Amino acid sequence: MSQEIKLSENTMIVSETNTKGIIVYANNDFCEIAGYTKTELIGKPHNYVRHKDMPRAAFEDLWKTIKSGKVWKGIVKNNTKSGGFYWVNATAYPSRTPTGELRYISVRVKPTDEEINTATNLYKTMK
Repeated sequence: MSQEIKLSENTMIVSETNTKGIIVYANNDFCEIAGYTKTELIGKPHNYVRHKDMPRAAFEDLWKTIKSGKVWKGIVKNNTKSGGFYWVNATAYPSRTPTGELRYISVRVKPTDEEINTATNLYKTMK
């Protein structure tokens, strides 16, 4: 069984992607939790860290929501480089660079055990 990495209360994972979902920014918390360097993450599609337990429908909903200019929130399970996993309470939203380029920002924090249990049960029905 793979090792779960639990986020601390003060962990805040932040990443930014371009309109194609390619990572253009990853903060230190993202690198530390996922086990990758910034060089390894930047330039990769964000689904690089997606866990196989995550239903595609969840990410279809995320992309539909943020492409329409709205904020998406959800509980997400991701992979670590070492083969473990971690859960996050994610918020994703569109933003613009100072030059007007569209970007997507994702901020992730520690979810509650109840949120993880609810998401786990829901995702089983979506597979």
